[in-house]
Amino acid sequence: FLVRSIMEGESSSSSSDTTAHFEVPLIFENPDGWGPISMLASGPVGLPDARFQEIPYAPYSKGDKLGRAADWYSQQAGKGYQGRGYKGGESSLVNNPFAFKYEEDDDSFQVVDNKVAPKPYGHRRQWQQKGAYAQRGGRIVTRGGGAAGAQLTRAGGRGPGGYQQQQSGQTRGRQPANQQGRGGYSGGGRGYQQYGPKAKPRESSVEVLPDWVVMEQIDFLPLTRLGTEKGAPEGPEPVDLVTCGSLEAYNKAYDRVSTVSERPLERTHRTFYGVTTSDDPVIRRLAMEGNVFATDAILAQLMTATRSSYSWDIVVHRVGSKLFFDKRENSEYLTVNETAAEPPSDEKGDPLNAPLALGHEATVINQNYSQQVLHKDAKKEVFQEPNPFANPDEDSSSTGYRYRKWDLGHDVVLVARTELDAVLPDRNGKDVYVTLHALNEYDPKQQGVDYRKKLDMQRGAVLATELKNNGNKIGRWTAQALLAGAEEMNIGFVSRVNVKDSYNHTILGSIFYNTKQFAQQINLNQKNMWAVLRHIIDMCMRQPQGKYVLLKDPNKPLIRLYAVPKDESDEEDASSSAKWTPAAPDQE
Repeated sequence: FLVRSIMEGESSSSSSDTTAHFEVPLIFENPDGWGPISMLASGPVGLPDARFQEIPYAPYSKGDKLGRAADWYSQQAGKGYQGRGYKGGESSLVNNPFAFKYEEDDDSFQVVDNKVAPKPYGHRRQWQQKGAYAQRGGRIVTRGGGAAGAQLTRAGGRGPGGYQQQQSGQTRGRQPANQQGRGGYSGGGRGYQQYGPKAKPRESSVEVLPDWVVMEQIDFLPLTRLGTEKGAPEGPEPVDLVTCGSLEAYNKAYDRVSTVSERPLERTHRTFYGVTTSDDPVIRRLAMEGNVFATDAILAQLMTATRSSYSWDIVVHRVGSKLFFDKRENSEYLTVNETAAEPPSDEKGDPLNAPLALGHEATVINQNYSQQVLHKDAKKEVFQEPNPFANPDEDSSSTGYRYRKWDLGHDVVLVARTELDAVLPDRNGKDVYVTLHALNEYDPKQQGVDYRKKLDMQRGAVLATELKNNGNKIGRWTAQALLAGAEEMNIGFVSRVNVKDSYNHTILGSIFYNTKQFAQQINLNQKNMWAVLRHIIDMCMRQPQGKYVLLKDPNKPLIRLYAVPKDESDEEDASSSAKWTPAAPDQE
């Protein structure tokens, strides 16, 4: 009826030019039911086009919500708007026949700039529900009840959000506070270090020749557990055999040195001796007192081996039923920032702060500091015998040698040479033996602490940073002091006058520590020390007679024992007259 009335109105008004024209479209009626008619394009004019014949029926859900009129995002994401408040993350891709498909051949397309585009920092985030989300750097937010304020503590991450926000009460977070989130500084995942160049493998302290044979290998993890079991034996008591040399008194005026009243570090011209075990005339004389011989520096290196990161080596001589531990000549240089998160590297292109240059600088600083803080006009304490390595016309350093013996049980007797640096008059009138060491600052920006800003007011924070950066070096100093029987340890803090000058230094302060209490403070377990040493001694005792090299792997936490052929001579053996004097400025 509507169509007929429209057509009649159009015919009656066709004579008028002002009437709008309207053409009635062709309407097809389906007599069989509801829906489109099944007619082909070859029928009457106006029937459906043939291009729509092969399109299948596309199911759909009436519950789907249309997010946008043209949804370009869902085709790329693959999950529609799931997670943004929209339902049907998969149903939005059901109408695939209507989706746009790009079928043009791109074989002829060439990229002019094939450089990989850098990924933006923090380009991926992993979201967690139930009140916690993990970000790069280990940020964790945990919720608890019963407290209004939140506490910020470090979670170990170095990236953005490397803190942990934790409210008091029961914690609901799934991740412990001491673990890092995705890509934390040392954790797995995509940390920010992966975007930079990979660290170059460290070099071994000694070249491993092809004819060297690996006899045994020790991992650090089992060594850390030795001596920690219940009922583990205590360390053996030492027995003094011979004392040699002389000690000067410590100058207490250096206790008042601070960042305000600093003192320049003076260069000493005294001679320091680095005689190895096999060339020590006193140890040769005491060869019948034991069957294992070493120095305190070698024993400390073995006792604290699990703290080391750099490569080191010790020469082992198995002669009959006796065992001698030796060091190569000029191989006892100190390390700097060995255990830091970013230790010094040769790759930075700064020869002044290269690991070898810093080690030489630290060794010179310790030599100079140990002689400057002495009271040279005070009375010396002279031991039983003179210095066995010094010539009468030489100005030797203030060093006292104590040759001591320890019975380790099971027919193992250790004889070692230990060293003392000074004597300190006690308040009760009793002299106290002291070891002197110095921590040096070469660049506050790289080391993470500024001596001049924090040493006077936050000395504990400075020491904590040094324990993190130089844990192995400080542990070795403590072990040497325990072996020598030194009641006190003096640690000085020395810094460069100028960051670019590695020759001129200044003393900014010093502090005394009780040796045994300091060992507990740095978590140095004496039971573990002696258990590790005994384990290494037993391993070497099982080998046949010959020469061996105990080498710390430069890139892995393990120690290997190499057998050296008999016909191979060691070119770096120390001579009986081995001595070392601080180098001149032009030689450094």
